[in-house]
Amino acid sequence: MRDFEGRIALITGSGTGLGRSMATKLAERGADVIINYARSAAEAEETADLCRRQGAQVQLVQADVSSAEGCQKLTDAAATHGRLDILINNAGITRHAHDHSDLNALSKADFMDVYEVNVVGPFLMMQAAKPLLQASYAQTGRAAAVLHTSSIAGLLGIGSSVAYACSKGALNTMTLSLARALGPEIRVNAVCPGFIGTRWFSDQMDEETYNTKVAMVEAATPLRAASGPDDIADAALFFVSDASRHITGELTLVDAGTHLVK
Repeated sequence: MRDFEGRIALITGSGTGLGRSMATKLAERGADVIINYARSAAEAEETADLCRRQGAQVQLVQADVSSAEGCQKLTDAAATHGRLDILINNAGITRHAHDHSDLNALSKADFMDVYEVNVVGPFLMMQAAKPLLQASYAQTGRAAAVLHTSSIAGLLGIGSSVAYACSKGALNTMTLSLARALGPEIRVNAVCPGFIGTRWFSDQMDEETYNTKVAMVEAATPLRAASGPDDIADAALFFVSDASRHITGELTLVDAGTHLVK
C-alpha cells in the first residue's frame, strides 16, 4: 500500500524508537521523509538508510526542537518541497522521579528542561511550519496532518515524573487549542501511548529488571500485551492518513488498555 505517495513528512525525534518506526512506515507507504535527531547521529543515519531502502527521498537534519533556530532549520528542509503534508511532533524527554510524593526529587531546572522539549518544542515547530502546512492545503485541497506524541501520563498523572506528566497534559491541551484554531487547513491530533518497549524504558534498568517490567505490563493490561514502537506507529499513521480526514482534536490512548487498570 502506497497511500502516502508523493507526500512530505517531517518527524521530530526520529533517529530511534517510536520516531524511527513512524518514519520507516511512512517511507514504506510512499512518503518522502525528513528525519530529525538531536544527538543520536549514528542511529539517525540507520533510520535514514531504512527509509531510503523503501524508495523514499530522505533529508537528515540535526536540530534541537526546543529552540526557534532548530525548528526553523527543520522547516527550511521542508521548504525545499514547497509544502509540508505531515508533521509529527515526536521528540520528547523526561526527568526520572517515579515517587511523585517526593517533591524534592525535581528542581525548577528539571521542569524547564522537560517543558522546553515536550511543550515549547511542538509549539515552535507549529509556529515555524504553519505556512508550509497551509501550502499543503492550498496545493492539494487536503488538510495537512499534525500529530503529537503524548502519553497516558498526561491524562492520568502517572509516569516517570510529575514534570513529565504535566508536560504531556499541556501538550494535550495544545492539541485541542490548535485543532480548533487551525482548521480547516490543518488537522491536529495526539496519540497517548503507555509503555513502549524502546530504550526510553530499557536504558533506565538492567536487562533482568527490564524483562521483569515487560512481564508485569503484559500481565496487567487487558490485552495482555506490552506495546512496541510498531504498535504505536500503526495507530499514529492512521491519524496522518486520509482515513482520518474528518478527525481533529482527538487524544487517543494506545496503551493495550493500561488506563483501564485499577
